[in-house]
Amino acid sequence: MERVTAPDDERLADYRDLTDVALRRVLEPEGGLYIAESSKVIGRAIAAGHTPRSVLVQEKWLPDLEPVLTAHPETPVYVVDAAIAEQLTGYAVHRGALAAMHRPTPAPVADVIAGARLVVVLEDLVDHTNVGAIFRAAAGLGADAVLVSARCADPLYRRSVRVSMGTVFQVPWTRLPKWPEARGILHEAGFHLAALALADDAVALDDFRASVPGPVALMLGAEGDGLSRAALAAADTVVTIPMAGGVDSLNVAAASAVALWELRPGRSA
Repeated sequence: MERVTAPDDERLADYRDLTDVALRRVLEPEGGLYIAESSKVIGRAIAAGHTPRSVLVQEKWLPDLEPVLTAHPETPVYVVDAAIAEQLTGYAVHRGALAAMHRPTPAPVADVIAGARLVVVLEDLVDHTNVGAIFRAAAGLGADAVLVSARCADPLYRRSVRVSMGTVFQVPWTRLPKWPEARGILHEAGFHLAALALADDAVALDDFRASVPGPVALMLGAEGDGLSRAALAAADTVVTIPMAGGVDSLNVAAASAVALWELRPGRSA
């Protein structure tokens, strides 16, 4: 445990300018790090097997971190006051603790989906809030895994983690290769690819659920643009949520929750 009194101290380099998205992209993916915020989220990350590189904490929150510190006594703990924390991050750290976490090695897709009945595929979503909300829906409604494209917003960014209520550490996930390679992996595992999209030949979600052929990979596309042509070409069925009131679609996170509720494992036709 080390007290730090200057925001420019090199020991705190991982925590600087967290509100700068471009800087996070440099520090976290290439450096193999992400930032976990709050003792609860840090605890969930560690329970999922992730390893902290260091912890930044205000003194009054130290008791909340005791389980973490006990499990990883070798981890440096930098104790700062509230003013230093805010200078570092650019915002008030209301939850009192941050941890620089090592990113785990991504698991092979085949391992993540082995034995699964319902998985979510996210193609090129750009909003971290939507990604976090979809993970929360996946956890709450019984999806077995989430697969994200290479260009999809990072589930381990601070906003994604916070919006997901820490379920990004609960639901297995990994990166998916490009189409059509991804289609081959999912088909080999027995999945029917259901693309949630608007199309003239789309099947209503409740009709699809009534005749669902087995394990389903629910495909969701980017905000605004939706699924790419390559993704739609890879799909076995295009599925749509019946709408009313002159509205043609829902926000992608809301749509994911509706579709997962309808397709959740164990629901009878």
